[in-house]
Amino acid sequence: MGSLRAHLLETNPSCELKPLDPEEFRRQGHLVIDFLADYYHNVDKYPVRSQVEPGYLSKLIPDTAPNNPDPIETILQDVQNDILPGITHWMSPNYYAYFPSSGSMAGFLGEMLSTGFNIVGFNWMSSPAATELETIVMDWLGKMIDLPPSFLYSGGGGGVLQGTTCEAILCTLTAARDKILNEIGRDQITRLVVYGSDQTHCALRKAAQIVGIQPRNFRAIETSPSNAFGLSPASLRDALIADIAAELVPVYLCATVGTTSSTAVDPIAGLCEVANEFGVWVHVDAAYAGSACVCPEFRHFIDGVEKANSFSFNAHKWFFTNLDCCCLWVKEPGALVNSLSTNPEYLKNKATESKQVIDYKDWQIALSRRFRAMKLWLVLRSYGVANLRNFIRSHVKMAKQFEFMVQMDKRFEIFLPRTFAMVCFRLLMPSSKSDGKEPARVLEITNELNQKLLEMVNSSGKIYMTHAIVGEVYIIRFAIGASLTEEKHVKFAWNVVQEHAEAIIAALD
Repeated sequence: MGSLRAHLLETNPSCELKPLDPEEFRRQGHLVIDFLADYYHNVDKYPVRSQVEPGYLSKLIPDTAPNNPDPIETILQDVQNDILPGITHWMSPNYYAYFPSSGSMAGFLGEMLSTGFNIVGFNWMSSPAATELETIVMDWLGKMIDLPPSFLYSGGGGGVLQGTTCEAILCTLTAARDKILNEIGRDQITRLVVYGSDQTHCALRKAAQIVGIQPRNFRAIETSPSNAFGLSPASLRDALIADIAAELVPVYLCATVGTTSSTAVDPIAGLCEVANEFGVWVHVDAAYAGSACVCPEFRHFIDGVEKANSFSFNAHKWFFTNLDCCCLWVKEPGALVNSLSTNPEYLKNKATESKQVIDYKDWQIALSRRFRAMKLWLVLRSYGVANLRNFIRSHVKMAKQFEFMVQMDKRFEIFLPRTFAMVCFRLLMPSSKSDGKEPARVLEITNELNQKLLEMVNSSGKIYMTHAIVGEVYIIRFAIGASLTEEKHVKFAWNVVQEHAEAIIAALD
């Protein structure tokens, strides 16, 4: 009987599919909005980190797609019953892991508009508004964080919206590679060297692999507590001199403002001075902390950026703009275009040939691109600069409060001074348990205690944090930045940490 019904559906013209019927879209759209509104209203009630086991979903969902349509009501019920348990709730006010994903109503609605228009904005001609709004918004944002005029369209540079920092690094590294190879010969690629620190995001190593840098020519320069794990200009200089002496060619440095492990800040001015001396492209990765630069009191962390070649930060991390939205500025757009452009006959048009427009396909890896500027424009217009600054400041204030609470409990220590809105801390091994043990053994046991503490806390589902290992020390990262987090949530989180710490310490006796 089922197969007969399926045959009738496939052959009956009255069953014609209407994928964009305006009234049905309106009805289903309201249901989805209501579903999400309820989700945000109740998001703090879900276990923050998903508690499911690998492979859970295959036990709940059929192994073949339905032949006949399911109503949206049934689908949303399955989302509630089957999908939500497998979601780690990045929008929960009790989420403190990795770095935040601070979405907002404006970001969500902007994403809806972008998705609804469904344009593919690879060049100006494909949708002029998409390209022109992006150039305007990128100059707006550049001025908000006080980027030098040389990074703005009005100053000969320009900005582009990538998906992620990984893409921004890959694009700029490709441009830097080609710029050098055009001078010394394409066959010299095995001599090129890329630099970062041992705290630089793994995206740099991945990009280096993709563009053909020899693995042996990737430099992760060691950092130390004496520089708060920032990259020392002196260490960079030593590495450059050694490589040049070995007849290698330094090509690219990635300096970081707000590293993933500890939010360490590389000294941009000093690093640029050294790199410029040797003709090395400098990219400043401020994926997390760049948002804070809208506040004048944090702008000094990127002092010296005027000597860099490119700069990026993720508006989808701490700037109310739903994933994905990485803001990249370059001083020399032509370097990107020379490396990334293609001009097949089917894309030729008068606007491009006039040289009066920007074709963003030539500023990125892919050809197709989304209308990301729409959501960023809505965020900037809906909240305004003053509110965005206060949003950042409120999280920094809460981080200061958490830091103070940790400092007041002598069982814990702050591993590194807080810079932005992330606190790096750890539980200490009780002194009575460390007497007579070698320092290395004490560190090993302390690391194990903190690993156990973090897993206990996360398994409770009450809050979610992640870790890092910095200088062989296992630390717990408490990153505030979720849009819904308030002071009461931070106090609750500290109580959860203390509760589990007490259980661990009691078990040592």
